[in-house]
Amino acid sequence: MDRKPNDTQKRDGIVYDVVIIGAGVTGTAIAHTLSRYEIRTAVVEKELDVSFGVSKANSGIIHGGFHHSADMLKARLELTGNAMFDDLKRELDFPFKRCGIIVVAFSVEELRTVEELYARGVGNAVPGIELCGRERIHELEPKLNPDIVGGLYAPTGGIIEPYRFAFALKESAELNGVDFFTGFELTGGRQEEGGIWVLTGKNGSSLRCRRMVNAAGLFADEVSRILGGEIFTIRPRKGEEYLLDRMAACHPSRVVFPVPGKVSKGMLVIPTVEGTTMAGPTAKEVGDKEDTATSEDNFHHIFSSARRIVPSISEYDVITSFAGLRPTMEGNDFYIALSNINPHLVQVAGIQSPGLTASPAIAGYVKELIKHSGLVLTEKSRVAASPGHLKPLRDMNDKEAAEAIARDPSYGEIVCRCEKVSEAEIIDAIRKGHTTLDGIKFYTRAGMGRCQGGFCSYKIMKLLTREGIRNSGSQLKGSAAGYVTGRLPAVNKGGGK
Repeated sequence: MDRKPNDTQKRDGIVYDVVIIGAGVTGTAIAHTLSRYEIRTAVVEKELDVSFGVSKANSGIIHGGFHHSADMLKARLELTGNAMFDDLKRELDFPFKRCGIIVVAFSVEELRTVEELYARGVGNAVPGIELCGRERIHELEPKLNPDIVGGLYAPTGGIIEPYRFAFALKESAELNGVDFFTGFELTGGRQEEGGIWVLTGKNGSSLRCRRMVNAAGLFADEVSRILGGEIFTIRPRKGEEYLLDRMAACHPSRVVFPVPGKVSKGMLVIPTVEGTTMAGPTAKEVGDKEDTATSEDNFHHIFSSARRIVPSISEYDVITSFAGLRPTMEGNDFYIALSNINPHLVQVAGIQSPGLTASPAIAGYVKELIKHSGLVLTEKSRVAASPGHLKPLRDMNDKEAAEAIARDPSYGEIVCRCEKVSEAEIIDAIRKGHTTLDGIKFYTRAGMGRCQGGFCSYKIMKLLTREGIRNSGSQLKGSAAGYVTGRLPAVNKGGGK
């Protein structure tokens, strides 16, 4: 496959101060934070684009800070991270909305659990948290089951597109000097004289660095072993979800949680920031870190549970299903610390829910650990503003659309009819380095609508070829998928929202 230059050979001779392993929301958030300091930073990612691991199949919820006790690291970072998203939205311009979260109860017994959540939220100083009776909870969300007797409301909860958040973090970090190397699967690490580490990839590439951050998600345990760090185990917990058409009558105005169980927060009904609706996720530990299959049994379970909360939810509105894998560890908390074995390594592992919410706070926490390790961090006197984004055609009024087409006729060529994505937006995505069908889908929403790429995939492949990206159009997230040869790939279309 021919792609734009993205190999480590162009950085021969450079010794990076920090190399971050993993480019999900955690890794890109750390890169964004470190880009503000006078150090050389790089990010390596085994996939061909950022956010293609755990992050792409995330539920996209900014949690409210009441599910976990403040004696857990994840709870403290969740609370701090939640408060950072308004400033990040202004700085980076990604889809985000504080729609609020409600937890609903069907009985007096469930109300007792809700009261415990409320007390925890008050103890955690969650802004505006409210204990609700029947009338108030139905006022907040009229589409709820009439049998719901009360609940909890956290107005600071919100919704986000996790991959577009990761893309925005990456673009800002890159603009401020961070190098990203995708397609780099770590296979080895050795220390040279003078304390410099040499990291080698599966493709024969290598990087040299002084510090390493292990933000490898599901594979953080394997990365730790490669780098001579702690021995621990990441257990994947699979969550299956279903995406409903944006015209679905069930679309709620707030994220709706049931009373949580012992293992998970339960089956949710989630309004996405782009106007569709999601139902799920399940929570089941699996042995395979690549197992993203969905099942008929869980389909019925999810809709039975979701319909109990929002009766108007319908299987007939489903446009796709997907499954995400959460990287869980023993103790069920985040593991973020300087390694006790390898003093050049920062461990950032076990980042499951609420990892997306906590990610900007995790970045700040990691920055302090890097300072504690002895690396001097001096703030830059000037940080470049985040790059501008093409305004999507679907967000323009008629006058704006006419002006855009007059400036650039490719705005008038519709590639994706379902989501109203223009050729101009596809070309912009390709030129920013998104060279797979999934990368373009996540960046532009082309292929996320009712037909799930049935109309636009071929057009996108033609544009990739026209832009000089040969063969990449036949790929979803990076491995050969067989679209060109006619062999329809057995992969799920994860992350479509």
